[in-house]
Amino acid sequence: MKILFLESGPIWSRGLPDGLRALGHNVKISGPLTKQKIATLISSFKPQLLITVGWGPEHTKEKQRWMRKYASISGIPLIYWSTEDPNFTKEFTLPLIRRMKPDFVFTISARTAAYYRKLGIRTAHLDFGFDPGIHRRVRPTKTYRHKIAVVANAYPQVLSRYPKHFRRKALNLLVRPLLHAGIRVDFYGADWEKMKSVLGRTIPRGWIHGKLPYLNANQVYSSSDIMLGLQNYRDMVTQRTYEILGSGGFLLTVDTPGVRRVGKPGRDFAASASAADTVRLVRHYLKHPSARERIRRQGRRTVDKHNYTNRAKRMLSILRRTGLSK
Repeated sequence: MKILFLESGPIWSRGLPDGLRALGHNVKISGPLTKQKIATLISSFKPQLLITVGWGPEHTKEKQRWMRKYASISGIPLIYWSTEDPNFTKEFTLPLIRRMKPDFVFTISARTAAYYRKLGIRTAHLDFGFDPGIHRRVRPTKTYRHKIAVVANAYPQVLSRYPKHFRRKALNLLVRPLLHAGIRVDFYGADWEKMKSVLGRTIPRGWIHGKLPYLNANQVYSSSDIMLGLQNYRDMVTQRTYEILGSGGFLLTVDTPGVRRVGKPGRDFAASASAADTVRLVRHYLKHPSARERIRRQGRRTVDKHNYTNRAKRMLSILRRTGLSK
């Protein structure tokens, strides 16, 4: 089947598209969209499915309307995978759905999927995953060699706007106690220098490394002794949870029901339930590399079923049942 992804960003141009390719489908990434380019791609490539994802550069209001227009003209099903639920459902996703009118919506949030169904929106749950072609174990490098590291954007504006967001609790459980104990953490991502009001300490400038190219993240996961994995919700996990484990990294994350659905603390990763717990776990596992090695290997085996090929199988199976895909 020919599938056109209306995407240009580095993250959503990989992952699910690669999973579909692994199943034998012909997948094209549009790149930056113009009105004429959508029409030209549909005419030349002749896709049988149009897919767009998340909240990225191709999701201006104007471009969303273009997607709907040309999907309707061509008669090709338009599929949207929502990756910003549930926090931004009312602010972003529902307005997008009303403008773009996708023929089917997938969402990373099972409870939001239930909400959409009540609104009469055809929808199903589709979780994040990892791309084995990108997130795999590589030889550790000196550049990314750290005792403890974080790969994540800080999002100080989001935390200020949503003070009860679970991510703040994750920061208070995982990052704040280490900073206050004087334990070095190396940070990759945007805006960590703006986090004093959240963390109670200014992160030393030498610990902050700025934005990291998406394709380089597995080098940090493979080279660091401990990767801190922030979570955004109690009942879900972030994409980086899968990507760290898929890269064979040792993950220390927050102990939540969502995390426990992925694996078992102490077997597949380490999980903290308190600030004191975080400091204890970090000191323990830094002193016991053989235990880290055993857990990171098992974590990689456990997470394997969450690859994007299996996510793509689920997507297409659901679309076939609804008559939107062959």
